[in-house]
Amino acid sequence: MTQQPPPWVQAARDQWTYRGTRRPPFAAIPRPGQESVWDFPRPPLLRRTDAHLVVRRRDIVLAETRRGFEVCETGHPPTYYFPREDVVIEHLAPAPGESFCEWKGEARYYDIVAGGHTLQRAAWTYVEPFAEFADIAGAIAFMPGELTCRVDDEPAVPQPGGFYGGWITARYAGPFKGEPGVSG
Repeated sequence: MTQQPPPWVQAARDQWTYRGTRRPPFAAIPRPGQESVWDFPRPPLLRRTDAHLVVRRRDIVLAETRRGFEVCETGHPPTYYFPREDVVIEHLAPAPGESFCEWKGEARYYDIVAGGHTLQRAAWTYVEPFAEFADIAGAIAFMPGELTCRVDDEPAVPQPGGFYGGWITARYAGPFKGEPGVSG
């Protein structure tokens, strides 16, 4: 099930300066084969990807797919969402608390329990996202920090800032939201 955003959410959406229609002066020029994250739209673009996406905690595979989704939002490297059936659910434990995205709605979190260790709130899902993101209802995203995340065999680096879940690879030119001096 999906929901429509309330009016106050639209007001928050309207505050953004950069929406992918023009690059800010501080944006890096993409090299051949790269996309600029400053060309990504706002509201974000949700697109299917057949890239080979893998998430591991040490030697334990937590998720693997070629049927993922990527959310591409102005200034952010993509955040990858895995179909629930491509995630080893037994390594996820519901975590307390929620957060709210003005584009997707309310996120619920999971702790990752694997190899005798627990990573708090290292995965999340949108059970009932806003209508524009209905395709990722129930899909699971992972925070790359203490996890090994790969896109087509390339290691992904976590998006700076500790809050955002983007995966940085050589395919994207920044700078990325979360780096010093990059906001709004």
